Amino acid sequence: MSFMKHHRFLPRHHPYRKQAAAFDNTVEEDLPPLPLTGEEVFARVEGLNCVCGKKKRSPPTKGVKDQGRPCWKKKSVFFELEYWKYIPVRHNLDVMHIEKNCCDAIIGTLLNIPGKTKDGVAARLDMVEMGIRASLNPKVGAKRDKLPLASWNLMLAEKKIVCGSFFEMTVPVRFSSNVRNLVSMEDLKLAGLKSHDCHTIMQILLPIALRSVLEKPVRYAIIRFCLFFKAICAKVIDVSKLEKMQADLVVTVSLLEKYFPPSFFDIMIHLTVHLVREVHFFGPVFFRWMYPFERYMKVFKGWVRCRTHPEGCIAESYIVEEAVGFCTERMLSDASTAGIPESSKPRACNASKPLSGATMISVYGKEMHQAHLCILQNTEAASPYFIEHLELLKLLNPRFSKNEKWFKDKQNQTFAVWLKERVSNELQFPDNNVSETMRWMSSGPNHVVPTFSGYQVNGVDFNTKERDNVRSVQNSGVFFVADAMQVSSAKDKNPKTDDMDFYGVIQQIWEVDHYKFRVPLFKCDWVENVRGIKVDELGFTLLNLNRKGHLNDVFVFASHVKQIFYIEDPLDAQWSVVVRVLDRDYQGADSDEELEDIEVEQQPFEATMPSIETFDNIDGDQHSNYMRPGDEAIWVENDCNQRG
Repeated sequence: MSFMKHHRFLPRHHPYRKQAAAFDNTVEEDLPPLPLTGEEVFARVEGLNCVCGKKKRSPPTKGVKDQGRPCWKKKSVFFELEYWKYIPVRHNLDVMHIEKNCCDAIIGTLLNIPGKTKDGVAARLDMVEMGIRASLNPKVGAKRDKLPLASWNLMLAEKKIVCGSFFEMTVPVRFSSNVRNLVSMEDLKLAGLKSHDCHTIMQILLPIALRSVLEKPVRYAIIRFCLFFKAICAKVIDVSKLEKMQADLVVTVSLLEKYFPPSFFDIMIHLTVHLVREVHFFGPVFFRWMYPFERYMKVFKGWVRCRTHPEGCIAESYIVEEAVGFCTERMLSDASTAGIPESSKPRACNASKPLSGATMISVYGKEMHQAHLCILQNTEAASPYFIEHLELLKLLNPRFSKNEKWFKDKQNQTFAVWLKERVSNELQFPDNNVSETMRWMSSGPNHVVPTFSGYQVNGVDFNTKERDNVRSVQNSGVFFVADAMQVSSAKDKNPKTDDMDFYGVIQQIWEVDHYKFRVPLFKCDWVENVRGIKVDELGFTLLNLNRKGHLNDVFVFASHVKQIFYIEDPLDAQWSVVVRVLDRDYQGADSDEELEDIEVEQQPFEATMPSIETFDNIDGDQHSNYMRPGDEAIWVENDCNQRG
């Protein structure tokens, strides 16, 4: 491996290349060495001097292999601390930049992006000298060299599919950058990727974009590698699965070695092997992210006014910022703190608020009945009335006693009218126990309904589909888990009641007015569960958004849904891949105490993206041909300085 890392751009007959040929492609069957403890490292570096800077070294003698060269050139000054050598891990690995570099290497190699690819003439010549994959030998021409397409190269049509898939992706607001701005359809490449863009692409978007390209073993190896980063960066990690996660990663890297050139495996790919061990010692990765530090460095950069003295500018601005903030908090309790935008401050306000102006519409008939029934079904104070009404229906209709579906449909049709009469009769007694919420809800809502195109719920922005169509974000996808009646057929009289997943798209956002308070509802187009939802062998959840179902139950509480978004499946345009949006921490409180009995506990939402464990029973790791079929090739301009 060192042969490829240090000498891939040198001429073929350079003495450094000859000396690096000690690697003879011998299969290593020994177990990997155990990590050195801090005391063992200290024993090896104890006699070294602390030398700052780079020390110039003379080139090695031709034909002589330096066996006694130490692994370290200097001793860290931190070893002067008495406890330093007893720490299991003395320096954390930067997962953010490891993930970014791995993402750049994969995308650059697949799309053959100049300056980013790990493939090229030098890499092919190295494999020839190593005696592996001789069929990938470059064909030397007068002006250009022809590189046969290898297993890691995308064909022209596949490049258009991958770049087109990225170009058509729209994600929720604050999820990532606008992916479309990162894609160049003319050059068929991705450019300008920031660290967080690589984080999103590596864990979520890239496995979807590659669903229809490359050979199956190569594609699965890349997806396995992407899912490892998804697992290692999760907020909650099961410690008992860390050993399995490490074993899966070793298999994944071995698979990548089968299908990618040796030049692909630089130090960044190797460092992934140590990430699981650090999770075992220090917990989830998000405790050690570099993202907040990188963002704060941007703040420091904005404080620089005199470029000849940047440190002084930063120090002065920091002192002024702290002083103003201290005085503001001590003297003016109602004033805003310097440096913190209003949109980022914790707010003690309603957990839901509109993001656009209201449009008033008049609603009657079936739609208003469905909205009113949805609110009643999710109100805790109405539960005893539902039980009482069901018992009354069973008493009045004994011939349908074995048909649970009939009673359910009958109750949905008649409950609102019965409740209004029931509460009205109960209020005639002075010692009634009817709550104020039920008094207003039983009389029915106002038929004039304000509607909105955008709404924020617990810090998450939701849009209608119509608003998403004219914007570059996608905030209209919702997911909901409900205790629903599952019917196998139209003749099924004894349906099963169990948790059911509902996927939909917001069409309208209502605030149903009960005069004393308003309840936000989402009117959605729900996907049919039988023929509109499927899960493939990798664990991706796919939806056919054109198959609509649950037409008699289109409303849902705004506070009960989770946000998701859909990406068109490259394999079949009729299907879309479901991607979950992680929950955000929100510091908001509902100030209306009268709505407390309307809120219910939200159902847990399992991630819809697959995990690396799904590959255990998939036959996708068989031997792959190292050359792509067809006559396509990569043409590289000759450079005489690269040859010997």
